[in-house]
Amino acid sequence: MRWFWIDRYTEFEAGVQATAVKAVTLAEEHLHDHFPGAPVMPNSLILEGLAQTGGLLVAQQHDFERSVVLAKVSRAKFHFSAQPGDTLKYHAKIENLKQEGASVSLTSHVGDRLQAEADVFFAYVDDIDGGRQLFSRDAFVVWLRTLRLFEVAKLPDGRPLPPPVTAQTTPPGEPEIAGGKPDHAPNPPMAANFGNPTENGTSPTHGTSPAHGTSPAHGRATDHVRSPRVGEQR
Repeated sequence: MRWFWIDRYTEFEAGVQATAVKAVTLAEEHLHDHFPGAPVMPNSLILEGLAQTGGLLVAQQHDFERSVVLAKVSRAKFHFSAQPGDTLKYHAKIENLKQEGASVSLTSHVGDRLQAEADVFFAYVDDIDGGRQLFSRDAFVVWLRTLRLFEVAKLPDGRPLPPPVTAQTTPPGEPEIAGGKPDHAPNPPMAANFGNPTENGTSPTHGTSPAHGTSPAHGRATDHVRSPRVGEQR
């Protein structure tokens, strides 16, 4: 399955905050195993969606050029389970931005009810695996367009956030390519890597991120992964 745990952005204020939504639906196969007869969205995947919402906010601070990984989950609490038919509203706010990364507060709501909250730290990692390119930039920009990020993204002064320039986009001042993207755009990548997907559908953070052992968001959820219980403090 595609490693998308948000459906679209509804707000994106560069360097400040972002909001995204995720519809929980019985069309998602994992819900039938989690749990049979009583489907609920795994909390680990909710945390993944929150991390994708905030990770792209952090990645934008360097025009999506630097790799971003979820390095630490300081706190995560889930107040009730999300069920099919719910729409999760994820909100991310940058609390402290540093050269090495950013502290971000995250919340999930169903309607007006606080469903989950977390405090995390995203780290910039500039040299992964000997400097090997981790993702196709063209595919990454297509993925951002799929999330409809540029429909709502704003710069601090209120101007629209322009998409990153890629091999398939036209630099400022030159005639624009119709549609702003290639006729045969690459398929959206499967893994978000909180800003840096790969072409082969696996996230380079899986198995390499210092976040392993602290965040249930890393790795694909299986029947054997236990989600944090409602009200559990991690």
